Amino acid sequence: MKKLPYGISDYERIMENDYYYVDKTKYIEHLENLAEPYLMFLRPRKFGKTLFTSTLENYYDIAKKDKFEKLYGETYIGKNPTKLRNSYYILRFNFSGIDTTDFESTIKGFKSKVIESIKSFAQKYQLDFFVNEEQDSESILNSLIHAFRLQKNGEKIYVIIDEYDHFANELLSFQTEKFKELVTKNGRIRKWYEILKEGTESVVDRIFITGVAPITLDSLTSGFNICSDKTTDRNLNEMLGFTKEEIVEIMNDFNIEKSKQDELLPIMKENYDGYKFSIKAVKEMYNSNMCLYFLNEFMLYNEIPERMIDMNIASDYSKLGKMLDLCKSDRRLQVLEETVSGEGIITEITEKFNPEIEFTTKEFSSLLFYLGYLTIKKEELGRTVLNIPNRVMKEIYSNYFLKKINEEMDLVIEEEVYNEILREIALEGKIDKITELLHQYLNNLSNRDYQRFDEKYVKLIFYSIAMNLNIFYVKSELEVNRKYPDILLIPKEYEKGYNAVLIEFKYLKKEEAGKLKEKQEDARKQIEEYSELEEIKSIKKLNKYAVVAVNDQVYVDKID
Repeated sequence: MKKLPYGISDYERIMENDYYYVDKTKYIEHLENLAEPYLMFLRPRKFGKTLFTSTLENYYDIAKKDKFEKLYGETYIGKNPTKLRNSYYILRFNFSGIDTTDFESTIKGFKSKVIESIKSFAQKYQLDFFVNEEQDSESILNSLIHAFRLQKNGEKIYVIIDEYDHFANELLSFQTEKFKELVTKNGRIRKWYEILKEGTESVVDRIFITGVAPITLDSLTSGFNICSDKTTDRNLNEMLGFTKEEIVEIMNDFNIEKSKQDELLPIMKENYDGYKFSIKAVKEMYNSNMCLYFLNEFMLYNEIPERMIDMNIASDYSKLGKMLDLCKSDRRLQVLEETVSGEGIITEITEKFNPEIEFTTKEFSSLLFYLGYLTIKKEELGRTVLNIPNRVMKEIYSNYFLKKINEEMDLVIEEEVYNEILREIALEGKIDKITELLHQYLNNLSNRDYQRFDEKYVKLIFYSIAMNLNIFYVKSELEVNRKYPDILLIPKEYEKGYNAVLIEFKYLKKEEAGKLKEKQEDARKQIEEYSELEEIKSIKKLNKYAVVAVNDQVYVDKID
């Protein structure tokens, strides 16, 4: 039986070592048929970009002509080869992993990556070329292009650049001024791309560039204005990531029973699905690496993973705070609150970020889209509505939201507090300790004359706390249906006898305290209505509560 290629991005290795491959090769044909030979295609981290560039590399490599059938015989492109197959000398760069500790280490790391790729290129294709490491990176590239033109008369190069912006994103989040020095008018990186552009006038025939965000594009434009950005092309929405049909196909090929698929698919959809990269796209996409992690863990242990996100992937998304800090607007926290609460962010998606100007809310929201923290949900009045794609991203946002609130209040919540909350809810079905923590937050915020107090904000804090309770699915009305209660905690493993909790929230300002009984009765009636829904009736060991916050005081009623 084939093996799942979790963590493997080398196409040749996948094909030669009997790993499973989700066939994306029809897009090779599509890209080749485009009028533009120089392409930019962006996707969030861990979406299969490196594997796709490896697929392109092996397909077009003139040195792999004899291995074509072995590598592509069973794929779409193997059965429908294009006229340009195995016709290029492949010059591939990967700019991930550069040390961005300071400006000097970044320049050194970039140059080192360039030298490594060019040496490999010269050796592979038996080019008589000496890399003079005393030269700067742009001079080395220029010398290679000149040598190739003289020695390989009439032959062409296909340049593939993976993670073109990785080091730039790192620098941008830590050292904005140093980033500007690299990519603006006299920057070393910009000059390197200018040389690459000059190469298209002689030996560079095609270019394919991948990355995460178009942060450097505007700065490079005057020196490198030849690439066509296909990131939001509706026809390429499914080129990276997995569709639901592709996940089902994997499950079928690995003989996962239909009954088990019916159990796994909703979990995978909730945690990994929801990405759409064009307003006109029909299908939402799953994060492919997260899906492979989940399926690999399931097939190893025949059980659903305890963690829905691999720590290697989580670390890539841990920089949310640094990216949020790029936005100096006063609306930064408000955008964060609206996002976590499930409200859509209405904006235009910025196609090119200019580091010479401050990020506005528009650039801020767009950056979150490119990084995969937000995705396209719909179009409204000619503008794009962005939303959090799935539960994994909601958890990352919720953790960051609580962190920012804790910083504002100078609060430190010990891990044992969450453990006590978890035990009380799961084993007793009580919410005393979690509402005590909610009171602590509200009390601290009210002392600071917090202006955004309302029912939504109280629910938002409670929701963010609940997202830290990893044995529960946390449902909110905004992600299910307006007929559903405010918060619903459902145990992931019912067989362990854990309790479920349903909560309806109400909020009153301090001057409205006299309406407490009225609000409690309203909450009780709503819970009684919810209790008649079949979805609610089917939940085992369900404990129901009406929670009314009056300014910073929290009143809890258990509903039998």
